[in-house]
Amino acid sequence: MSTASDARFWDRVSRKYAKSAIADQAGYERTLHQTRALLGAGDRVLELGCGTGTTALRLAGDVQSYLATDISAEMIAIAEEKRPAGPVPSPVFRTATAEALAPDDGPFDAVLGFNYLHLVRDLSGTLRRIHALLAAKGLFISKTPCLGDMNPLIRLALLPAMRAIGKAPYVNVFRAAELSQLMCAAGFEIRATESHATKGNDTRPYIVARKR
Repeated sequence: MSTASDARFWDRVSRKYAKSAIADQAGYERTLHQTRALLGAGDRVLELGCGTGTTALRLAGDVQSYLATDISAEMIAIAEEKRPAGPVPSPVFRTATAEALAPDDGPFDAVLGFNYLHLVRDLSGTLRRIHALLAAKGLFISKTPCLGDMNPLIRLALLPAMRAIGKAPYVNVFRAAELSQLMCAAGFEIRATESHATKGNDTRPYIVARKR
């Protein structure tokens, strides 16, 4: 398994993914509201794992520039299809990973990663790369499923079984406390950790971290 196989998985499920409803719409709106409050009109923003561009299209008009990336070319194609017509501020969409971005793409005032970190294969390396892409005192804002805090039956039995038959992607299992420790080790200072869930048992902490 590799990042190439990860890209093929997301290419394959992209159209189905695009049709799926947001499970907690109120929680999602809270995340957007909180993120928008942290961004400035003059900011350069990078979103990693943008999927079909829903969040990028909601936030791009509030900042100076917005680069939205995803490992899946098919996801990016769908995002381009959703781009509004006319002179409306909109993001730049690109098929890329954090590691593939060139130095002159940044630095960024904020990097966003929603439902993203649990899908990368080298979490420590990706966090260090995000740190390098940020400007001094830049913000890394994430909201990530911490599968280590989920029901053990799901992470130890259901997920491996689904991956074995091609119904689930690669996932990295860690707890929220471990994620915070890895962020600090990569050079970040945790400024806030919140739960934006409005229903169910959500194990996706919303974390605001500043580059030290």
